[in-house]
Amino acid sequence: MNYLQHRISSGIIAVVAIWVCWISFTQKPAEAFLFPRVIAVFFLILAVWTFAKAILGRSRVGNGLSRTAARNMAPGVAIAGIYIFWAAKAMGFYTSSTIAFFILLSLYDPSPNSEPKTWIKRVLITIGFVAIMYALFAGVLKVYTPRGLFI
Repeated sequence: MNYLQHRISSGIIAVVAIWVCWISFTQKPAEAFLFPRVIAVFFLILAVWTFAKAILGRSRVGNGLSRTAARNMAPGVAIAGIYIFWAAKAMGFYTSSTIAFFILLSLYDPSPNSEPKTWIKRVLITIGFVAIMYALFAGVLKVYTPRGLFI
């Protein structure tokens, strides 16, 4: 069963990598997608390499995905899907990134939700994350980000 799980999961990731790479090379304006193209090509190389290892039976890492792990990851995957396929375009990159990051941090942070200092810590971490994202994408890399309702 492990080999089958490795092959299926790495195959799905390889298909997603091909799709992401194709999208990054077919969008206009081309200069706005230079950085995403570099990332997409690395993603594709690693995904195909991992898939090839799985097909050849050389991926012996982990025990596969248990139902408990899948159940724990499901909310994060759902939030990431909403973020990728709807929120980033509808609400803007930075607004939707802030909301998605805060929700994910709140879901997976083991700190008790009943303590105000936990929420203050989460807000400060989210602000720091978005500030770094903005500095990196808008300031250093000058990458085009999806614009929407709130930037």
